[in-house]
Amino acid sequence: MRVALHTKVRADRIEEYEAAHREVPGELVAAIRAAGAKEWTIWRSGTDLFHVLDCEDYARLLAELDRLPVNIAWQARMAELLDVVHDYTAEGADAGLPVVWELP
Repeated sequence: MRVALHTKVRADRIEEYEAAHREVPGELVAAIRAAGAKEWTIWRSGTDLFHVLDCEDYARLLAELDRLPVNIAWQARMAELLDVVHDYTAEGADAGLPVVWELP
């Protein structure tokens, strides 16, 4: 399944956010893959961040990552940089952007 998300980086923290994503811990990358993610891309337009991820089961991915110390530490770091954070709770599974159109 593909999931699109929207988060927002603080205007004064863009460079720090991008630098952090050049150094995502290997343990976190491995955990994201183990939780079922096949792909995850983030685009930035100004302070708006658009995520598209392809995973087996988004709710399961969130549940598995939510309790991992490496993800908890990463999310704490990201919370300092973001105005709108990625929600890893069970409610976050419903936070995806609705599909408006797809190329037939």
